[in-house]
Amino acid sequence: MFKGQPKGLYALALANTGERFGYYTMLAIFLLYLQAKFGFSASAAGQFYAIFLACVYFMPVVGGILADKIGYGKCVVTGVSIMFLGYVCMAIPVNAFAARGLAIAIMALALLLIALGTGLFKGNLQVMVGNLYDDPKYSAKRDSAFSLFYMAINVGAMFAPTAAKALTNWKLAASGLVYKSDAAAFAHQILAGDMTNLSTMQEYANGMAGGAGKSIAEFSQYYIENLSVAYNLGFAVACVSLIVSIAIYLGCRSWFKHADVNAKQAAQNSATPQVELTAKQTKDRIVALILVFAVVIFFWMAFHQNGTSLTYFARDYTQDTVSGPLKLGFNIWALALIAISVYTLFSTFQSETTKGKTISGIITLALWGGAYALFAGMDSVISILPSDFQQFNAFFVVALTPVSMALFGALAAKGKEPSAPKKIGLGMLVAGLGYLVMLLASSGQPAPSVLNGAVSPDPVVPSYLISTYLVLTFAELLLSPMGISFVSKVAPPKYKGLMMGCWFAATAIGNYLSSIPSMLWDNVPLWINWTILMALCFIAAAIMFAMLKKIEAATNE
Repeated sequence: MFKGQPKGLYALALANTGERFGYYTMLAIFLLYLQAKFGFSASAAGQFYAIFLACVYFMPVVGGILADKIGYGKCVVTGVSIMFLGYVCMAIPVNAFAARGLAIAIMALALLLIALGTGLFKGNLQVMVGNLYDDPKYSAKRDSAFSLFYMAINVGAMFAPTAAKALTNWKLAASGLVYKSDAAAFAHQILAGDMTNLSTMQEYANGMAGGAGKSIAEFSQYYIENLSVAYNLGFAVACVSLIVSIAIYLGCRSWFKHADVNAKQAAQNSATPQVELTAKQTKDRIVALILVFAVVIFFWMAFHQNGTSLTYFARDYTQDTVSGPLKLGFNIWALALIAISVYTLFSTFQSETTKGKTISGIITLALWGGAYALFAGMDSVISILPSDFQQFNAFFVVALTPVSMALFGALAAKGKEPSAPKKIGLGMLVAGLGYLVMLLASSGQPAPSVLNGAVSPDPVVPSYLISTYLVLTFAELLLSPMGISFVSKVAPPKYKGLMMGCWFAATAIGNYLSSIPSMLWDNVPLWINWTILMALCFIAAAIMFAMLKKIEAATNE
């Protein structure tokens, strides 16, 4: 799977891994930070979160327009610099009690800088990956390259929640505190004069060293301040990861410098072969891309329930303990060893020499042994948090990428590999099946309005959510890396940056629409939410297949 790929792919993928690790570390704690530091309600924090995500994914349109004029590399370096300033602002521990207005202003500035910087960085880096495969020598490997690139993104995402949780727990422990999911909300209530949960908060204060000698009001403020600083440390991790990212980018620039050429620069360089399209071809390709963008909006709306309705289901309807073999899935290091073993296992069969097969086989067995040792050292029953489920999607992407590549490689060898638009349609169908699993999980469960903030009296096993994430990951592997590859291949040279930006704009719209199920959460039975998402996926798939011939005809001209 790695053989025959240009070196530039690995440099650009690793640079993106560093940036994504920081971004997803920040995102793992962002909602919690808003509520802990400022006391925002779940609804207000959710809207803040949705608007920020929409901005992050819409800004690549601006970045693409600029890159088509001044160059991709310049935008990438500028974007990293702007993002770095944004994360620095997020890492500043401004006291929200002494200067609430200033704290909110600095955070708003930070989020604007992060969104703008991401817009300059993300899409343009991916355009350069695509440019590597304009060379006929590598053109047949374009789809597999974007699968590997997408896998690298998820390596960063897989470790991000664990990093955020570890920093939070370390800071709280240093301050004599222990994380309690409802403590920050109770603290804000008490400071606002609402003593409904006073006894619970007093119990927390008595049980923590940081509560010794403090009144309940003092302890409440102390808890909020230290938890907020713990989250600031998580944002600081993003600063460090960006330094690593840009160091890789600049240090390996010679590997992909030839791909840092937009249409304007290519026209000034006679040594660069030109791709000439007629006005009709340009129009047909742009129309085909827009049709694809419209369809994938509904995928991202359904897919990005991991931060909203699926997390609510994990909190209110899923068991908070796990035992048996399933425990393995909640140890990030065991998951990492298993993910790596998939690649070494493939190497065992694909190596061209007996020595290579033997070494790969031994490493695979050692990795499995390490994962088992970690599993054996775990308690018989472990507690889990709702956020823990978010690591499964990234793990499945990393572990299943070689499987996906092998499958489509085998189909390609037989001349039966589906086109990228067909893969996108199939991805929509598979995503709909993921919510069929949630329908089964929700059978017989009371509506959220009936629970009224409590948890289900008969919570389901974690296997349902894990299975849903597995099915959604299959859909993601069919749609997301293939979609990015499709855009890089089909976009007219003059508009490559803009078209990649529009792909992310479609993602932005989907991200914002993903808040609709959470808005319905307290007002409808569970099955209605899942049915809406499933129906949207199936309808979008039907539309995609109906347009398939038109899209394929336009993009093959």
